Amino acid sequence: MRRRTIGTTPGTRREVGALALGTMPMGTRTDEKTSFAILDRYAEAGGTFLDTSNNYAFWEAGDQGGQSEALLGRWLRGRGGADGLVIATKLGARPLAPGTGYTDNAEGLSARTIRESAEASRERLGVERIDLLYAHIEDRATPLEETVAGFADLVREGSAGLLGVSNHAVWRVERARALAAAAGLPGYEVLQYQHGYLRPRTDIGDALCEDGAIGGAGPDLLTYVRAEPELALVAYTPLLGGAYTRADKPLPRDYDHPGTPARLAALAEVAAETGATPNQVVLAWQLGHDLPIIPLVGASSVEQLDESLAALDLHLTPDQRARLDAAS
Repeated sequence: MRRRTIGTTPGTRREVGALALGTMPMGTRTDEKTSFAILDRYAEAGGTFLDTSNNYAFWEAGDQGGQSEALLGRWLRGRGGADGLVIATKLGARPLAPGTGYTDNAEGLSARTIRESAEASRERLGVERIDLLYAHIEDRATPLEETVAGFADLVREGSAGLLGVSNHAVWRVERARALAAAAGLPGYEVLQYQHGYLRPRTDIGDALCEDGAIGGAGPDLLTYVRAEPELALVAYTPLLGGAYTRADKPLPRDYDHPGTPARLAALAEVAAETGATPNQVVLAWQLGHDLPIIPLVGASSVEQLDESLAALDLHLTPDQRARLDAAS
C-alpha cells in the first residue's frame, strides 16, 4: 500500500497507509467475527492506519460508547500488539451518561477530561501510547489554553504521539495552533473532516453549530491545509455511507443543490471509462489530489473493503481529473 507521512516532528511523525480504515461500527452493528475479518484483510493488504473514538458507538448500544476501542484492543492482543500500525482515537464527544449524547452532555475538553479519557482509551486499546489523539468536537466552555496544555502534557509524558482535531471551526483550529506555537507546545497536525467528491452546502446549521456545518472540509479548511504544509487531512465519510451506489441510501440533504447532478454525471462518465465503481473513482480522485488527503473508509464486510482497496490501483488521467474537477 502507498504511504503518506503525518506529522513533522521526528519523535512523533508516522508513515501511514494511504487509505485509513474506520472502525466505528465494530463491536456494535458489525459483529466481532466480521470485524476481525475486515481488520485482518486490511492488515494483509498493507494497511496501517486505524481510526476509532472513545464514544463509538454509543448510539447503537444506548450507553456511552467504547465498544469500537474495546474490540480493536482485543484484535490487537490477538495479533500480538500494535507493531507496524498507527492507532488514532478521539475524545471530547463521549456522553457523560447513558441516554444522552454529544450535543447535550458531552465530556468536553478540560485538562482533567483529556487525561482521564485518554487513559481509559489506552486501557481499552491495550496500548501504552496513542499514536494520534484527536479533539473530537469543540468545547467552548473550556478555555483553549487549557485544552492545548492538556493535550501537550500527554505528548510530553509519552502517552500520546501526534495531535489532531475534528469538527472544529477553522478559526478555532488556527487559534489553538497559534497558542501552542507561542507556548512552545505541540499542536494539532492532523485534521479530520468530512470530505468527498460531491460538494455539500455549508449554510445548513446543525446541533454543533447553528450558523452552518463546520464538520466538512469547505474552502476555508482546504485553503488552510494548502497554506500549511505540515498539516494532513483525513477525510471521513468519503463514500457518503454508500449513497453513490445504493438506491436505499439517499444523499444527505446537504447535497440537494443544482451542482450535484453535474458532478454525479461526471463521476458516472469516468467510472464507465475506467471500468471502476463510482466509489473507487471517488477514492482515486482523493488519493491523487494535490492536497495531502487520506481517505478514511468504513466497511461492514470484507467485500466492501476490497472494493475500496482496489482504488489504490486506479490512476485517473489528467483529463479525467480535469473533468471531475470542472463539473459543477
